[in-house]
Amino acid sequence: MLSSLQLTDEELLLRPFRPDDATQLYTAVKASLSELQPWMSWAVDGYSERTAREYIAIARARWEEHTYYALAITRRDELLGACTLSSIHSLYRFCNLGYWVRTSCHGQGIAGRAPKLTAGFAIERLGLIRVEIVIAVGNQASLRVAEKIGAHDEGILLNRIVVGKSIYDAHMYSLVPSDFGLAPRL
Repeated sequence: MLSSLQLTDEELLLRPFRPDDATQLYTAVKASLSELQPWMSWAVDGYSERTAREYIAIARARWEEHTYYALAITRRDELLGACTLSSIHSLYRFCNLGYWVRTSCHGQGIAGRAPKLTAGFAIERLGLIRVEIVIAVGNQASLRVAEKIGAHDEGILLNRIVVGKSIYDAHMYSLVPSDFGLAPRL
């Protein structure tokens, strides 16, 4: 499934990261570092092409274990960002959806379409009944994305996110099967 999976709309193609994505991933992260650093613990000044290669190797291994799904957001073979499904709870069938888009692509609707495709994959193909989007208070860009894709605002969770040495309260949003015209499956 890893090599053949593709999620697409009229413009974007989301697919598992490949080893040859390392250079483009590194370039996208470095170009967007100032926007990513306040909200992503992995976005550090020392982020390197080696970091990108190691991340891709780990992400591919965890995909095969069905514990983490990392999708490269691409358009015409250009890597624009990533969507991830993490903290997958197999018994209660929910996960966390993460996303980021390189700064040069902000305002193009990519950060709305790619997470919606990824959440649809989680519900339709992985059989999950809930996709959670947990957003640090203050992360207005991610908040706008959750609202734009029609995620349900479930309130504020106290002390929910740690980024670097900072603790944040967080907005909890969710997407469920009915958001995709489906009923939950047992």
